[in-house]
Amino acid sequence: MIVHHLNCGCDKPLGGALLDGRSRGLFGRLVCHCLLIETAQGLVLVDTGYGLKDVRQPRSRISPLMLTLMNIEMREERTAVRQVEALGYAASDVRHIVVTHLDFDHAGGLTDFPRARIHVTAEELSAARGGDGGRTTTLRYRLAQFGAVDQWRVYRSAGERWQDFEAVRPLEGLSDDILLVPLAGHTRGHAGVAINSSRGWLLHAGDAYFHADEMTGDRRRCPPLLRAYQGLMEVDRRQRILNQSRLRRLIADRGGIEVFCSHDALELARAQAASRSA
Repeated sequence: MIVHHLNCGCDKPLGGALLDGRSRGLFGRLVCHCLLIETAQGLVLVDTGYGLKDVRQPRSRISPLMLTLMNIEMREERTAVRQVEALGYAASDVRHIVVTHLDFDHAGGLTDFPRARIHVTAEELSAARGGDGGRTTTLRYRLAQFGAVDQWRVYRSAGERWQDFEAVRPLEGLSDDILLVPLAGHTRGHAGVAINSSRGWLLHAGDAYFHADEMTGDRRRCPPLLRAYQGLMEVDRRQRILNQSRLRRLIADRGGIEVFCSHDALELARAQAASRSA
């Protein structure tokens, strides 16, 4: 399978290096790292980032507080649908979308692909529709983005063991080369997506962590403002830290599995470069 690494949104919150560990100046930079996968079953997206309606009507789709706090850059050419079209495909060619979770910066483009099946954990969809999503429910989940979606494929906690993770399962209508990997903590039903690509196994860890330095070295290192944001948005700290530890072990084992998160700009650049050189 061929995997394209896309940036489907850019946030530039105040904080510079205190937020992303690298930026020079007042503002940091967080990307929305999504995947477009070419499969025998059609195109598959992993997350969508911000969508066309978010760009055109942001205040009706995203919390005004988050619009201000995250300083979101709204650019139509960055939306997943426009990037799919730039690669020579149509929106209707996207047959499946796997969402790591339904936060506003991951699910905004769902309505741009009306023919796609949307794969999500049962816990996540329940929380997003008004269940136990934690204290940030109204900030993170926006019914305007996904309330009209009806092609859900919902997965409860069951499956096989994969690496150090439990209840991992393939997805309806797709081959066993794409797996849903439960990674609860950031949200109740948060999940990663493992892909057996032409370059080996990839694991999109979503928001299980936010900065590459959390995964390497003797201890977790995360810029202070980003660490505070993670703490604000987490639903289950114990589960989040447990799953981070599993990811750290997976990376330390050097088993040939490439792991990346949703928002680290350097990880995205590395993945894009590796994909081009393959």
